[in-house]
Amino acid sequence: MMSSALVSVVAQRIAEHARDHRLSAVRVIFHGGEPLLGGPDPVIEAVRTIRAAVEARVQVDSWIQTNGTLLNEKTLHALEPLGIRVGVSLDGDVASHDRSRRYANGRGSHDEVARALQLLMRHPQIYSGLLCVVDLRADPIATYDALLEFAPPVIHFLLPHGNWSAPPPGWSDSAQTPYAEWLIAVFERWYSAPSRETRIRLFEEILHLLLGGKSATEAVGLTPTSLIVIETDGSIEQADALKSTYEGAAATGLHIARDSFDAALRLPQIAARQLGLSALSDECLECSIRQTCGGGLYAHRYRAGSGFRNRSVYCRDLFALITHVQSRLVADLRLLQSL
Repeated sequence: MMSSALVSVVAQRIAEHARDHRLSAVRVIFHGGEPLLGGPDPVIEAVRTIRAAVEARVQVDSWIQTNGTLLNEKTLHALEPLGIRVGVSLDGDVASHDRSRRYANGRGSHDEVARALQLLMRHPQIYSGLLCVVDLRADPIATYDALLEFAPPVIHFLLPHGNWSAPPPGWSDSAQTPYAEWLIAVFERWYSAPSRETRIRLFEEILHLLLGGKSATEAVGLTPTSLIVIETDGSIEQADALKSTYEGAAATGLHIARDSFDAALRLPQIAARQLGLSALSDECLECSIRQTCGGGLYAHRYRAGSGFRNRSVYCRDLFALITHVQSRLVADLRLLQSL
């Protein structure tokens, strides 16, 4: 647990950064692990401390990403007045979720998460959506339907972390694209629905990029990284996804008590993630969808011995998914032009 004294230091660093860069808004996300292990009070205290530290013109958006097992009505009533938004991790139906999200005794957690989501649905103002890790063992449409049961405002489908030295589950060095096929099945259901069932961030970002926009996520596109992690001991680190590559990959050697966020921005490993096309591998630079794909998530490019200047381990899947979405979009635009 982060001490109150350290929370105050974090708040001052956020205020300093917002002032120096003339930011009108910042987003503070409580992540984990499980951020509700200490109950809602530490989260509420931190939000109030940060909001009190920044200038009045700076909006502090606050979010919690939780596994849902400790979420109850008392906690929701405590979070709602401060507008602290709640996202829940749910990996589909009972069988799919309980396969990977179990208690130490082996019992699945789906029932508790479903109960929490029923409560959260009664608080739509702070219900931010669902996070689901793609599991090739699960049926994609059954997974999507299971998520829709809880009326999420948005769904975040995440590819499981993997890289060239530690490939993701079900991956093989062949022409197969199992993750693209899984996601395309969901895309077709979502895109072809007579009315919008929910938002799916990955698909929306790809469509937005294809139409000339910029991405708001590091999963696709060339938008520079805008995320920094503060551990409970005050260490400043890069995004947690990097921990899936090698020991110490996320470390910066900085600490919130002595270092500013600008000090992190000046680090070579973070500066490299601000370079757009210049940071991509030669293979990526020759690719026709480089602006949309952006090389995929940075952590997924790692290979022992050559670092991160590689194409994504999901390269074939990303190419298949993006070109499929592109073909649907082009066909619909041509149809509109002919009307």
